[in-house]
Amino acid sequence: MRGERAVLVLSGGGAKAAAHIGASQAVAEAGLRVTAYVGTSMGAVIGAAFAGGRTADEILDDVGRLRRRDIAAINPAALLAGFRARSLLREGPLRRTLQRLVPIRRFNECRVPLTVAATDLDSREQVWLGAGGLDVPLLDALYASTALPLYYPPAIIEGRRYADGGLRAVLPLEGALEIEADLVVAVDVGPGFDEPLASAKRGVPRLVQAYNEANSILMASNTQAQVALWDCQAGTDTGLARLIYIRPQVERGATFQVKRAQAYAEEGYRAASAALQDAG
Repeated sequence: MRGERAVLVLSGGGAKAAAHIGASQAVAEAGLRVTAYVGTSMGAVIGAAFAGGRTADEILDDVGRLRRRDIAAINPAALLAGFRARSLLREGPLRRTLQRLVPIRRFNECRVPLTVAATDLDSREQVWLGAGGLDVPLLDALYASTALPLYYPPAIIEGRRYADGGLRAVLPLEGALEIEADLVVAVDVGPGFDEPLASAKRGVPRLVQAYNEANSILMASNTQAQVALWDCQAGTDTGLARLIYIRPQVERGATFQVKRAQAYAEEGYRAASAALQDAG
């Protein structure tokens, strides 16, 4: 496996995406050559930071300094507008955080090709931004990929509305289909049916909790189907690269738990090291 070309596919998962930092370290230690990144939501952000030339220590240091208000700043207008509000959270703080984490501004500045998944709200299609897709400003692409409806307003790019890539695929395996590689290494910290039951959280409105639960079920179902389909087809003559699926054990409903970044990174490293060793 050492020296083989790998596409690193990084799922969405909010703060839990810090696990991708540790997983990436394990991939490097295994001697794999990451020749492309494909990411959704915060997975795309971590991928962009690596593709832009930052080290794991640098990324984790910045992520570890984040506070909840840096990504989840309440929109005061939402408290007054109620059901007429555009979003519960403000767009500005998230955009500033993306700018802080990613050192480059255009896809063509990436040292390693990067593909970002987003969802076109008008056509409802999965959209690929960057390598193999639309060339738009990188920070616009990252905001679009992280703009989960209800929480954030959509990104407007060339007159179209884009939102979180997880609406179509929280683990964007399809983005790796056309990339020539020996392996596809997929790190999944998105919703899944293996997560422990979340305890009731104080302060979370019941309607928001219901939305989160419904969204999680749909995303988990999509990921389960995609992984099963890849495994089935990889054993045939389709030319698909072998898939190494990595599932760090992180708790449910921790989208904004940025204070847990170090623990998530350590778990990502542990899970990736074990999976890579098993894969041989």
